[in-house]
Amino acid sequence: MTPRGPDLPGDVPGAEAPGAEAPGAAAVDCAWDAIVIGGSSGAIDALSILLPALPAGLRASVIVVLHLPADRRSLLSDIFSYRCALPVQEAQDQQTIQPGHVYFGPPGYHLLVDRGPRLALSIDPPVHFSRPSIDVLFQSAADCYGERLLGVLLSGANEDGAEGLAAIHAAGGHALVQAPASAAVPAMPGAALALVPAARALTPDEIAAVFAQLPTRRLP
Repeated sequence: MTPRGPDLPGDVPGAEAPGAEAPGAAAVDCAWDAIVIGGSSGAIDALSILLPALPAGLRASVIVVLHLPADRRSLLSDIFSYRCALPVQEAQDQQTIQPGHVYFGPPGYHLLVDRGPRLALSIDPPVHFSRPSIDVLFQSAADCYGERLLGVLLSGANEDGAEGLAAIHAAGGHALVQAPASAAVPAMPGAALALVPAARALTPDEIAAVFAQLPTRRLP
């Protein structure tokens, strides 16, 4: 069975019904303390739609892992810092996770969420031939945030992220997957949907609509 798409972005927990007021850069009060995003081949195109949709004032932290070559510096934080309303940076070991910030995992290291919450870097062996591994991030974030976590798995060529998304779902968090038909490489989202049938399959534009319509409230 093909997972159903959204009725409207408002039917996803933490998202606001279309047409609701969004007072600019006022603080965003959402159902999630953190949003973790993973992907591989083709995922940068999806991120170019998703991350600019995150509203200024978002209280959730956003942590992103992509499969990257270990022998060169990542430019992702530089590229997306000009496209996002939120601060964007490459993750550092033992860095305190700040609300309303976007963190990219650096090449050559696993990125984990530790108590605090803090970010931690690891040189443990690759998982699914990848370091950073999406499963490692998603599983550690599920342990830390539980039901206050949103996981988003994007385009990619292997099964990395499927077990991590299952961990998020088992912990009571919410799981979104890029609709395989919209993915440049559908293997990764397809594997996740096979393991987590309850995950919602959405196009990048639909996920961006969820991000853009997170409920807002005015600061005192």
